Amino acid sequence: MARLWDVPVHDSTRVRDARVAAEEAAALAGLDERRTAAAALVASELATNLLKHAGGGQLLVDLVAPATVGEGRDGDDVVQIAAVDHGPGMPDVGAALRDGFSTADSLGAGLGTCVRLADDFGLHSAPGRGTVALARIGTTSGRAGRAAAASDGAQRCTARAGGVNIPFAGAAYSGDTWAWVRAGDRLTLMLADGLGHGPQAAHASTAAAQVLAHSAHLSPAELLRRLDTGLRGTRGAAVALAQLDADTGRLTFAGIGNIGARLREGDTWRHLLSRPGIVGVHRPATLPETRLPWGPDRLLVLHSDGLPSRWVPPSDPGLLLADPAVVAAVTVRDAGSAARPVRDDTAVAVLAPNPPEAP
Repeated sequence: MARLWDVPVHDSTRVRDARVAAEEAAALAGLDERRTAAAALVASELATNLLKHAGGGQLLVDLVAPATVGEGRDGDDVVQIAAVDHGPGMPDVGAALRDGFSTADSLGAGLGTCVRLADDFGLHSAPGRGTVALARIGTTSGRAGRAAAASDGAQRCTARAGGVNIPFAGAAYSGDTWAWVRAGDRLTLMLADGLGHGPQAAHASTAAAQVLAHSAHLSPAELLRRLDTGLRGTRGAAVALAQLDADTGRLTFAGIGNIGARLREGDTWRHLLSRPGIVGVHRPATLPETRLPWGPDRLLVLHSDGLPSRWVPPSDPGLLLADPAVVAAVTVRDAGSAARPVRDDTAVAVLAPNPPEAP
């Protein structure tokens, strides 16, 4: 089971909590002293920015797969730090990312330093809605990590994946899990929601991720059958799988249970339907697959039932080019409010096309 850190940042004492969370995550990821210090600095700066510029917010720390993975998903997990707020937003995102820029008395490191230290850094801000800042830090330096990702991207990788996972009531573990693997030209994204929440739910969804890691070559329907066997003896889980074939340019979807799935096709959103049932407990006799074309205007969002059922998909066209984990965090932020408290673990995973190459 993967450890999660959900740090509410509403006063200055929480900046230390954010730093400690990043250090603990870095230790689990096997980061050396220098990269651990980088993760701690990024977390501290993002937490400070939440207080200074938004009056507070939420810092999420997790261990995740890189946004672009190699064959078989054999890379090490990286530390992901996401700062989410409902503040006034940034009037000038470009200025905020420049070194030394500050509109308040913060640590002085600046978001520009966060960009430089991180392997990946994404920022999305909307006036009146708030800001999401997200960094991933692995075992390599930021520049080396980006170079490695670019090299891997040369292997016909036509999409990126990312997500956020928020445990219910600030728990250390979530019953939800998202993961993705690659086998040749096939990229498979999974979101699993273990029945209920707590350690037993987390055990079920973690078992699903372990099965996926050894079955990347299977189609979604075949994977669901193997998952059903692999989850016997657990509480069971709702599972959705989306597989992109880079050779044919087609997306194949199949699911069992109440995982939500929406696909953006140009300017419209389409619901992708799963079959009723519980993987590991009650698998339906037939497992139809939905096959759809994939392209640069597509965006797939998978989510557990922790997200309100009537959530509105993100409308900003710029999010098509954003880091998929940023899209996931924006989705969670815009779907939630103090009037609608979360009553379960919440995970959102996003599959996005690779951005166009710079000329």
